[in-house]
Amino acid sequence: MILIDNNCSIANKWFSAFNEHHLEDLLRLYHDDAEHYSPKLKIRQPETNGLVRGKAALRAWWADAFSRLPSLKYIPTTLTANDERVFMEYTRKVEGETDMLVAEVLEIKNGLIVASRVYHG
Repeated sequence: MILIDNNCSIANKWFSAFNEHHLEDLLRLYHDDAEHYSPKLKIRQPETNGLVRGKAALRAWWADAFSRLPSLKYIPTTLTANDERVFMEYTRKVEGETDMLVAEVLEIKNGLIVASRVYHG
């Protein structure tokens, strides 16, 4: 894994909370009005068009994912950051499913994630 710049620490905390399915620890990394876009959201909740806003929506989205996919883990391969963004590449692993390569960008302001956007095929 490649680690560059200080905002990588928020990414490391993000991976730790996500992989341990510690929902409240994960949510603490986000601003109250944070936005999250994911192609999986677009498929599972078409009414969102892939975008949710606010911690309540994030909590519902991830609580559902953790419940449906108890083996869900993200294995980071690359983290690159500057003062405003973290670019993360990782492998999505779920028991019984083919591994998926994923890229995600976290936008950071005042030490909190204000937006995240997931990219995969």
